[in-house]
Amino acid sequence: MEDRKTNKRSKEKNDKFNKKNKNKKMKTWKKIMIIVLLILLIAGGCFAYKVYKNGWGLSGMLATVVGHDEYTKKNLGEFKVLILGISTDQENVELTDTIMVASYNPNTQKATLLSIPRDTYTGKNPSRATAYEKINALYSRKSRPDETLKAVNEITGLNIEYYVVVKTEALIKLVDVIGGVKFNVPINMDYDDTSQDLHIHLKAGEQLLDGDKAEQLVRFRHNNNGTSYSEEYGDNDTGRMRTQREFIMQTLKQTLKVENMFKIGQILDVAKEYVITNVDFNVAKDYIPYAVEFNTENILTDTLPGTNTNKNTSGTWIFVHDKAATKKLVQELFIDRDIVQTTEGESSAEENTTNKVGESKTAISKSDIKIEILNGSGESKRLQEAVNELEGAGFKVSRTGSTNVAAKTTIIDKKNVNDTLLKSIKETLGVGSISDSQSTSSKVDVTIIIGRDYK
Repeated sequence: MEDRKTNKRSKEKNDKFNKKNKNKKMKTWKKIMIIVLLILLIAGGCFAYKVYKNGWGLSGMLATVVGHDEYTKKNLGEFKVLILGISTDQENVELTDTIMVASYNPNTQKATLLSIPRDTYTGKNPSRATAYEKINALYSRKSRPDETLKAVNEITGLNIEYYVVVKTEALIKLVDVIGGVKFNVPINMDYDDTSQDLHIHLKAGEQLLDGDKAEQLVRFRHNNNGTSYSEEYGDNDTGRMRTQREFIMQTLKQTLKVENMFKIGQILDVAKEYVITNVDFNVAKDYIPYAVEFNTENILTDTLPGTNTNKNTSGTWIFVHDKAATKKLVQELFIDRDIVQTTEGESSAEENTTNKVGESKTAISKSDIKIEILNGSGESKRLQEAVNELEGAGFKVSRTGSTNVAAKTTIIDKKNVNDTLLKSIKETLGVGSISDSQSTSSKVDVTIIIGRDYK
């Protein structure tokens, strides 16, 4: 009996001790959990603060993840790269059907695409030119993109360091990975070349292009019956380059959608297999966080100026670039690009300059005046509305693009245009202040910055 009482007391004592230890352990775990939560809150707060300092959004988050701070972007310069599109459908032949210089500035969120005609002559004596000296043949010699890069730098005067070689398969697979690209095919395309196993059959109009149709689009030059793009659009190679640039812009727009970020693994697999580049990963990762929020309306596009000719001993058709015009165009696209609108409602010093006293105005008709429209309204549809209004009034809009948001619409006289025409532009738009900014290197007569006041 006594033993049973002793055992009972012992059990109660043990239970009490275990309960005490259990409570002690629970308190210890609570303390640990509180500490962990505090650490997570502090870490999360630090991360959120860094994201805030890096500009919020997807861009700010990616910049923070790769270790950027608020000064990283400010220290990034303009990124320039040579893009070579290689056709690989012919055995042992790799010609660069697409040659472009691309630039991107993460601080201004502006970009440029300059097409280089594939027949551009790279030799010293055009009168004795051969096909071997065309720029599209340089890569096929030794499959060395650095030779083409050197030629493009000599032609443009740009110090481009990087190149990206994109094989045909890359375009096909990328377009399929992102679910196709919506694109407005400019004309009916009907062409067959059995030697290249190339068959192009596309109808004009907006449609969803898969990889196969995308290849047909960017390789089209002319139809089986010899017809091609209209002269106004840009005949043969000129039209082809324009279509290539516009399709690249649409592909970028689709690829940079948030939902395609989950397909990054597939996109990288395509790049690994079909893209050759000397762009270092550490360089690329610095620009990617800011590129994801890039607006493709901020791309300016153009083509290397020059003349097609076959006046040489071999009768070979070549494209001879105009050195003076090329220098002016490169200055405008890659150097003077950001000397437009600075901050909302304020114009740069260049825009506020006035004509020299007594200088006569240039006599030019409505249809001949070259107008550039830059959208600073903050609404993409305003750009097309302005184009429609001006062209409906008989003016010709030769270029469009985007700039920083502006409160007021500004009509900038670049080539000393007649006052009557400038006032007519203002009346057509219904808003706008006229200012002078004479520029001998400008490729347009008038630049219009559409502001928020344009409705």
